[in-house]
Amino acid sequence: MLKRIVRGNCITSVILLLFAFLIFSCAGNPAARSVPAWVNSVEAVYPRAQYVAATGYASTRSAAENNALAALVSYFGQTVDVETNAISMYQQAVASGVADVWINTAEMRNEIRTSAAMDNIMGVEIREVWFDSRDTYYAVAVMEKNRAARIYSDLVSANQSIITNLINMSPGIENSLDGVVRYRLAAVVADMNIYYRNILRLLDAPAADTMTAGSYYRMEAQNIISTIPINIRVADDRNGRIYGAFARCFADWGFDASSVNARYVLNVNAALNQVNLANNQNYFSRIEISATLTDTAAGTVLLPYNFNTREGHTSLIDAENRAITMAERDIIEEFGSMLSGYLNSLSPVN
Repeated sequence: MLKRIVRGNCITSVILLLFAFLIFSCAGNPAARSVPAWVNSVEAVYPRAQYVAATGYASTRSAAENNALAALVSYFGQTVDVETNAISMYQQAVASGVADVWINTAEMRNEIRTSAAMDNIMGVEIREVWFDSRDTYYAVAVMEKNRAARIYSDLVSANQSIITNLINMSPGIENSLDGVVRYRLAAVVADMNIYYRNILRLLDAPAADTMTAGSYYRMEAQNIISTIPINIRVADDRNGRIYGAFARCFADWGFDASSVNARYVLNVNAALNQVNLANNQNYFSRIEISATLTDTAAGTVLLPYNFNTREGHTSLIDAENRAITMAERDIIEEFGSMLSGYLNSLSPVN
């Protein structure tokens, strides 16, 4: 009888120990009972009617957050269509302060500066992060639709004000390089508004059905360019070759470089001289080019250019031709690049 009691107590003790071990194991493994609902189904916590949400996971917290942000941004990227170059130009215009003069209020200016400084979609935040106690972090990126809709609606309104201010100018300004620059900046801002409008549509928020695209303002800028004559005056040209090189640079932009009476004048001096080198039987010729693009109405030099080189050959005429050829090449490449850089960097003025 005594042995049976002892055996029964031992069995009971083993059962109790096993039960306690199971309880301890469950308590010591929070991952087994504390997995957030959004890890398995993001819409269980962030319903689509109210949020745009996406999850990401990785071995580090920062990587998990980045993956979640990338997943959410891809939701918009599949539908929102805007050139990366347009975004970059918009960011540069805002960061440089070019756009400030066309923004109506300080509040608008702050909103636009904030939006331009961000590489991703605005209104997105990492709402929660969870670690599974082993080796993986989970993160959820969330955009509240109503809040985001207010942000992008305000940005569209602010950008539309910029466009209105830019294209509201007198005929004298409009038919000049200043007018060209203003329309081109309006085109960049219009591109961003199309981008923002498409985001609003994905947020199921009200968005304008009709909105002028950037291509319209670019066409207007090009139309102005075609009406702006450039007078190119070259002293000591050889068979019009120097003139032709400069004219090509302006023609690439659509300017009419054949006018005699023009507001914008390019004055060019081309000097070609023989160079004698001691103990050298070849002939050498030096060419020196100096040019200034001037706005005669404002009395200002817009763009200076200088070039010189020395070329040799067995005959003087061939040495001169080589020098002129090098000048033509530099004008097309270097002056052409300078002209493009100048026109692209112009800031709109009142």
